[in-house]
Amino acid sequence: MPDAVVIGAGPNGLVAANLLVDAGWSVEVLEAQPEAGGAVRSDRGVHPDFVNDLASSFYPLAAASPVLAALRLDDHGLRWSHAPSVLAHPLADGRCAVLERRRPATADGLDRFADGDGDAWRRLCEIWDRVGPDILGALFTPFPPVRATARLAARLHSAGGLRLARTLVLPVRRLGEEEFGGEGGRLLLAGNALHADLAPEAAGSGGFGWLMSMLGQSYGFPVPVGGAGALTEALVRRLESRGGVLRCGERVTEVVVRAGRAVGVRSAGGESVPAGRAVLADVSVPSLYGELVDSRHLPTRLMADLRRFQWDFATFKVDWALDGPVPWTCREAATAGTVHLAEGVDELTRFAAQLAAGRVPDRPFALFGQMTTADATRSPAGTESAWAYTHVPHDVRADAGDAGITGSWSRGEQEAMADRVEEQVERYAPGFRARIRARRILAPPTLQALDANLHGGAINGGTTAMHQQLIFRPVPGTGRPETPVKGLFLASAGAHPGGGVHGAPGANAARAALRKRSPSGALTRLQRSLTGRNRLGDRPDDPAE
Repeated sequence: MPDAVVIGAGPNGLVAANLLVDAGWSVEVLEAQPEAGGAVRSDRGVHPDFVNDLASSFYPLAAASPVLAALRLDDHGLRWSHAPSVLAHPLADGRCAVLERRRPATADGLDRFADGDGDAWRRLCEIWDRVGPDILGALFTPFPPVRATARLAARLHSAGGLRLARTLVLPVRRLGEEEFGGEGGRLLLAGNALHADLAPEAAGSGGFGWLMSMLGQSYGFPVPVGGAGALTEALVRRLESRGGVLRCGERVTEVVVRAGRAVGVRSAGGESVPAGRAVLADVSVPSLYGELVDSRHLPTRLMADLRRFQWDFATFKVDWALDGPVPWTCREAATAGTVHLAEGVDELTRFAAQLAAGRVPDRPFALFGQMTTADATRSPAGTESAWAYTHVPHDVRADAGDAGITGSWSRGEQEAMADRVEEQVERYAPGFRARIRARRILAPPTLQALDANLHGGAINGGTTAMHQQLIFRPVPGTGRPETPVKGLFLASAGAHPGGGVHGAPGANAARAALRKRSPSGALTRLQRSLTGRNRLGDRPDDPAE
């Protein structure tokens, strides 16, 4: 009998399993898919000469995460690579906002949009220098993060107190208008806010856009050398080297509960796997409550609250094998790993409004990844492994374009939406479509089939909006990995702090399990192991230079 059973071998499940084996527990991980990784996988399915990531690709939160740093995954083969520039946002008139890896270069580029905007960027960076480490501390520790919050409160006071707090809850449109005279800085903030499901007018979108921008400025948007799957492979190698067991192709259908305690799981094949101390679930919140755990074991109030649970946007993704580099009109975009494609903040607002109305956007905001630019191992010299994703409604009411897309995501609808995404790329890179050697379409149902946690392609485990964060995540009164069932812990992005590849939900669940079922010495050893310096965060350039 293993001490713990972990359901799901996504990054959070694998992080949790690694920390438990570090504390001396025996652990068995059961994964429904034929391979581990969840949304952190790569393959050669587009073209045999090209490596494409199936879901996530760029990992600023991994670079900032003390959880992943403490695992020393470089000892297990993980290597990181950076594109020359972090992010670019081109415009049709030839201007381009660029987030460089050095602050002076970013600031100089913003000054070309409006005099003084470089200094405004430096001020935002200086605020990050004062409060950023404590913000990350609050993100990567269990809720409520008492020590980190106390330090953050003191830092906020010295950095402007209520005025700074007001800045962080501003909509990103308003924050950009207050800080920058030109479009460049506004585009960097707003485009980064749209990495989540936050419209430019949403409260808190300014703080999220600033956070992502500062992560990019401080850590870059690194990628694993060889593909996203290399990160998963390192986690698996580490786990198995310490005696942990991973079993793929084993879909869990039930958490077995006796006398109010989780005592094991049952698989689709009918196998019962007991758990001596804990069950940790790296699964979505709606999958855990009422599906894996029968509702008779759960409070009525929780089940009622779950009816109000909100997913983040659905996602539509296209992967490409390109015969040559993307022919960007703005040459600066050619050096960026990530490129944002929308004609200004107004078009971002238009895009978000169409989604809110249940309409498939006619000019989709696209996040475009140039993977060979970021990691030369991804495809032959002179070519590009690329992708773009955009968002679509979960429940389609109408098509804002002229293709009549209904949300059935038939083959014809998938092709029509992929063409629409390519047309958006062509606006900024005429001739792009002529360079496509092969493409693969990952519509919302396809993404969900690849990873059941990606409901309709929702990539954050639930909305990032303020009404489903902190004490409201996943439902009001929660915020911690403990569940109403003793010995059962939520280890997915459905728990605080939410989406992103950083391992915090898995680490928090492991800590909680150890605190409940282990001698204090085991938890102390784990806590010490998580306080090491973040070696992923080491940078070749001092951001203050």
